[in-house]
Amino acid sequence: MGLRDIVKKQQRSLMEPEKKKTEEIVQLVGFLVGEEEFAVPILSIQEIIKPIEWTRVPFVPDYVLGVFNLRGNVLPLIDLRKKFGVLNDEIDENSRFIVMKIKGEDVACVIDKLTSAIRIPKKDILPPPDTYLNEDDIIEGVGRLDDGRIITILKVDNLLKKEEIVPNRD
Repeated sequence: MGLRDIVKKQQRSLMEPEKKKTEEIVQLVGFLVGEEEFAVPILSIQEIIKPIEWTRVPFVPDYVLGVFNLRGNVLPLIDLRKKFGVLNDEIDENSRFIVMKIKGEDVACVIDKLTSAIRIPKKDILPPPDTYLNEDDIIEGVGRLDDGRIITILKVDNLLKKEEIVPNRD
């Protein structure tokens, strides 16, 4: 069973009626951007695909790589590595496009590697540290995993501003 199958299974289980649980579990998909591990809520993901050809678009921020056609829909392509200040911009066999709903629009983000589907008790998610200063407010919290890893959980809707997704059409 691959990661995609696990993600789909967990998405289905989220939609089933809640059984009596002693603690609330948050289900996430983990991925690497550079050397850092991040996660987003599993239900925010529409699809995960291998990189395909895209077209550059002028007059956009450098982390907006362009657009591509996914089954008749033209989606913007965001390089999270550039957005997060990671110098590596090479797309390799581990890279993926994660299609998510951001502010009601389908958007694909380039990541370096999928890591795992993650189930974490809500009590193990801490708020961002006080030293975290970011006007975009993209960090939901920091999760402590059973194996000792720390994972940064992102607020999907705050990854981009609306005008970065749908350029002004005046």
